[in-house]
Amino acid sequence: MSEKKPGVWEGFKAFLMRGNVVDLAVAVVIGAAFTNIVNSVVKGVINPLVGAFGTKDLDKYRSCLKSPCVVDKATGTVTKGIPIMWGTVLSATLTFVITAAVVYFLMVLPMSKYLARQAARQKAKEGAQEVIEVSELEVLKEIRDALVAQRGSGHSAD
Repeated sequence: MSEKKPGVWEGFKAFLMRGNVVDLAVAVVIGAAFTNIVNSVVKGVINPLVGAFGTKDLDKYRSCLKSPCVVDKATGTVTKGIPIMWGTVLSATLTFVITAAVVYFLMVLPMSKYLARQAARQKAKEGAQEVIEVSELEVLKEIRDALVAQRGSGHSAD
């Protein structure tokens, strides 16, 4: 007999309905929203703290690779020379480090501790179940031995 192969549409629906695809979609949406929060923290808190030692905006930190660098005061863009925008890289690096720290300390670390506790509980539960099974087995052996002893003493009385 021939088996009916699922169609492309059924396969696509099955793919979309798998749990990991939905989880991934939720993670992307939450990640995008979380990125806005982290960017706001970096631009609103970190950049001004760093700016206390220099300019208020990390994006303004730059060096000139090919001198002289001439900056248009009105727009802030370089009109002559080749600038190295290391302030932008520093800002992106701080954003990444803060994001990674928040994800680790608020999501990964608590989840790993939770999973470790769950595994310990499961192991303890399995150990207790094993003890119960062993003690039940011992009780059954004692009952068996008592019955054998009764039968043995009952047969000798005949």
